[in-house]
Amino acid sequence: MTRLDGRTAGDLRPLSFHRDFVDTCAGSALVSFGRTRVLCTASVSDDVPRWMRDSGKGWVTAEYSMLPGSSPERIRRRVSGRTQEIQRLIGRSLRAVVDMKALGEREIVIDCDVLQADGGTRTASITGGFIALHDAITRIVQAGELESHAVMTECAAISVGIVNGTPMLDLPYVEDVAAEVDMNVVMDGKGNFIEVQGTAEGAVFGRGGLDEMLDLAAAGIGRITDAQRTVLAEPPAELPPR
Repeated sequence: MTRLDGRTAGDLRPLSFHRDFVDTCAGSALVSFGRTRVLCTASVSDDVPRWMRDSGKGWVTAEYSMLPGSSPERIRRRVSGRTQEIQRLIGRSLRAVVDMKALGEREIVIDCDVLQADGGTRTASITGGFIALHDAITRIVQAGELESHAVMTECAAISVGIVNGTPMLDLPYVEDVAAEVDMNVVMDGKGNFIEVQGTAEGAVFGRGGLDEMLDLAAAGIGRITDAQRTVLAEPPAELPPR
């Protein structure tokens, strides 16, 4: 089946990472999935939340927002229930691939700001947030403040759904709003599932449909993690003095 943008059901949208998009924080990446663009930054603090102090462990958390001009209709600046849910998803996903003991008592906040939204903003945030997080921890290692890298494997996410009875990968907005089933899948670089969020929006789905969507997602995430590895194969450049 050929889709409106010319892709087949199992194709990803064009994917790109602009590493160190800003040089004011320890790590950053502008991630693009088609017309969806998200700026992800990683800020490091030599402290942890009060409830974690003296535990010897670090913490990774996330904040998410859609900028007012990211959609044809202006987005109001507010923290909605949807925003909080997405923030928690991003934080959970990235924490799953970090050794908190190896990170030490420091906190890394991943900020994900949607510059342009065309579906899949939360999955793009996780995927780009991983690049920013990895570079931030790499720079801590380069500074001699950590003995080893605290990231254990990659983390990436993708949307998948059933549109007009056909399972499809990486839905843009026009497909997302028409989908009978909408699902977001997060996996690590070893092929393990971190989180699966699936909802019957217009029709129920059976075990066969679920398996087909998970297979599509796993194949797509495999291609995404390959792209992440290619980007991260080269150590991050030295940032300008602050």
